[in-house]
Amino acid sequence: MQLSKYLPYNKHTLKSFFSFERTPLNMFMVGLSFALVGMLGFGIIEYLLQGHHAYGVTRQHAWGLLIAMYVFFVVSSTGLCIISSMGHVSNIKAFQIIGRRAIAGAIIMILSGFVVLVFEIGHPVRMVIYNVLTPGFTSAIWWMGTLYGLYLVFIILEFFFLNNENHKYSKIFGLSGLIVGLAAHSNLGAVFGFLVARPIANGVFFPLYFILSAMVTGSYLIFLIYGWRYKMKFPPEVEHMLHTLAKVLGLLLAVLIFFEVWRSLTAVYGGMPERADIAIHMIMGANFLVGEMLLGILIPFTIIIISKGKAIKTMVYASVTGMVGIFFMRYDLVHDTQLAPMLNLKIREYSVAPSLVEYIPTSTEWMISIGALGVSFIMYYTADKFFNLDHKESDIH
Repeated sequence: MQLSKYLPYNKHTLKSFFSFERTPLNMFMVGLSFALVGMLGFGIIEYLLQGHHAYGVTRQHAWGLLIAMYVFFVVSSTGLCIISSMGHVSNIKAFQIIGRRAIAGAIIMILSGFVVLVFEIGHPVRMVIYNVLTPGFTSAIWWMGTLYGLYLVFIILEFFFLNNENHKYSKIFGLSGLIVGLAAHSNLGAVFGFLVARPIANGVFFPLYFILSAMVTGSYLIFLIYGWRYKMKFPPEVEHMLHTLAKVLGLLLAVLIFFEVWRSLTAVYGGMPERADIAIHMIMGANFLVGEMLLGILIPFTIIIISKGKAIKTMVYASVTGMVGIFFMRYDLVHDTQLAPMLNLKIREYSVAPSLVEYIPTSTEWMISIGALGVSFIMYYTADKFFNLDHKESDIH
């Protein structure tokens, strides 16, 4: 069996892997990627030396920055999978050209998420073993791990068949990956929505919100991926695709604004303890107003509305702010959920009301979380060198 038949690289691949156009931007990205990976290495060493004591998490605030970053990566992966499926699964012609790059990005993002999660779980090998031996069918977290594992298998097979231009099987596994990915991602939202002890999170909002925010995230990443690939000089078919995507993104952002408004109103209305007060604290915070709303939603949405989706070069830059905003969404989701203190002792009437739980990520958490971005950059560069991720004539049918 010839491996080159299934992995479409040529004999010059290894040589080309170390050769690239030495522009200031490319050199900056190479330096940044290795600096981030080095940062990840230092973070891992600190974790191995100190264990979970290297993190700022406590019994009161058990989920920290690493969980937020894991959610950030898997949201990005699911979003790329959904946007990709609009092409070779749903046969929307404008999006048929993005299959290879989008699915490669989806694989890279979920692997990066697993890299972060490994150093949060504590015993990842034991987790895999007992996930199989003692399945917890009533546990949302068990379903999350199982479904995401199956999702990764499906999108790898989808990428394999896409690269071999077998559109019959790529569509089968693409549809399978989409269905399982949607199930896994909505289930990830349910991990938060099932928290009956956390009124600010409990409810049906998060499973739907996770799917919507994933599609927004995937759209931002498509703009960034293609802006980088073509250095803002887009071929006609790519320009058409990005114009169409901008209009889709505008609709998604409008719906997301609608979701956020009603989420805030229903959380505040009635003054429910540990719901209304936490919601007000969240809404009035800079993370929400500047990070989530301004950077993550309003700047890209305003550009799309004003330009009617035609300012695609500007949208590439706006997608940078959008991804920063998405990070704040993920961080606030994890942090704000745990703001209300969980007390075992009954508070007497004359007792001072407990303050909100404080949490500050440690340098170790930042190094592992941000360092994982370097891993994703290097994996994407490797995939771009070893595989032909550009679209072909046969992709459009």
